[in-house]
Amino acid sequence: MASAIPGPIPLPQSRYDLNTYMGRVKHCAGISDPSMLLNTSADVETAKTLISDFKNGKIKQMTPELWRAKRVLDSTIHPDTGETVLLPFRMSSCVLSNLVVTAGMLTPGLGSIGTLFWQVANQSLNVAINIANSNKSHPLSTRQLITNYTLAVTASCSVALGLNSIVPRLKSLAPNTRMILGRLVPFAAVVSAGVVNVFLMRGEEIKKGISVFDQDGNDVGLSKKAAFYAVGETAASRVINATPIMVIPPLILVKLQKGFLKGKGVGIQTFTNIGLICATSLIVLPFALAVFPQRQQIHVSKLETKFHNLTDSRGNKLNTVEFNRGI
Repeated sequence: MASAIPGPIPLPQSRYDLNTYMGRVKHCAGISDPSMLLNTSADVETAKTLISDFKNGKIKQMTPELWRAKRVLDSTIHPDTGETVLLPFRMSSCVLSNLVVTAGMLTPGLGSIGTLFWQVANQSLNVAINIANSNKSHPLSTRQLITNYTLAVTASCSVALGLNSIVPRLKSLAPNTRMILGRLVPFAAVVSAGVVNVFLMRGEEIKKGISVFDQDGNDVGLSKKAAFYAVGETAASRVINATPIMVIPPLILVKLQKGFLKGKGVGIQTFTNIGLICATSLIVLPFALAVFPQRQQIHVSKLETKFHNLTDSRGNKLNTVEFNRGI
């Protein structure tokens, strides 16, 4: 994110009002826009130079060119380290990176092997995105990463296989109801494993705290309470993000298979499934991402006592600080 670029002059967080939900929706639509993947390394360096010039007083006010530069950096570089996030794991690649995996999980009639394969693929992608975008105050060791990945895969596969076994036995339910529940099994597996994944991958942050910053971007210390907010909100956002994408397409597909797609070949049904997932993701993702702010302000009274009497570089008492929630 552009906030990682050093300089004494604070950069406006967004051209939209991030205190409002719709303002965050517009902002998230910008950073999750797949067209941002077309930016080259030269574009990123140019954007860094422009933002640095503003933060060091060489440019006096925000211009359309500066807003675009900020958008490029917000969708490309990590807010804590300033390093470029690997392309498949950027926010702007979210829809495309998840498309094939989500389509695989939502394919009707998957057997046990197919279910296991796509759940493992999904958790592998989740772990990679977590590593690339998590708060960098406390990076995990290789051993911790392997352990947490194994537990997350176990959770998702257990839920998926368990529900796939239970749903057909619910004879008291109508066949159509059982079919719909069966289509929603991947959603239950993804949500449960997603929450487990977040707390496992970011457990060290809760134990040791994450960096919090003043309004000028200066690190003022580590906070366990801020970490709890950050990780908790990220877990909740995983549920919110997954709900429309994992629920709407399979329910629409059930309806279409009784009408337009009835008797159609597997290829057409698969193409339709992918199209539904892609359209839902592009439309709904900004609304889901906007529920919680990415960089969030919090009153110092909600944090440890060591933050209650801090002052900024001008000697003014700090009432609020901010932290990077991660994704």
